Amino acid sequence: MTNITLRRAERTDSETVIGLIIALAEFENLPPPDAEAQARLLEHGFGDDPRFEVVLAEVEGAPSPVGYALLLHTYSTFLAQPSMYLEDLFVLPSYRKRGIGKALLRHCAQTAHERGFGRLEWSCLDWNTNAQAMYESLGARRMKEWFLYRMTRDAMQKMLDNTPA
Repeated sequence: MTNITLRRAERTDSETVIGLIIALAEFENLPPPDAEAQARLLEHGFGDDPRFEVVLAEVEGAPSPVGYALLLHTYSTFLAQPSMYLEDLFVLPSYRKRGIGKALLRHCAQTAHERGFGRLEWSCLDWNTNAQAMYESLGARRMKEWFLYRMTRDAMQKMLDNTPA
């Protein structure tokens, strides 16, 4: 069993957080945040008005954190309660299968529960069957009746430019 320590990231962890986000982008075959995006991430996470929080996973013997979870608040009108959204859950590949991802997810659920939130939600890539199996083993269920939609900033601008006033 791996000795896992979870803690909330602080501004002094900025380099580590960015490194883990870049590692996640590589894992998902996506372009990592550029320098401007990295600066925004640090301001949004550790500035005067934080938009999200990061939990870091440390294990005995590792020189730096080996995983992270990035959380933000949402709201459910039907529950009339705040919800927590798990934007990222990532463990470096060489540290997987040691319970670190489960520990991070349990911590997120505990945090949401302690804060009185009605639910914890996240999305998962369709090809990441290892993560899906882990989530379902902990009692999470995949939503079949909801589709995730996304409108990028460019798409928003195009829609706004083409909408009559």
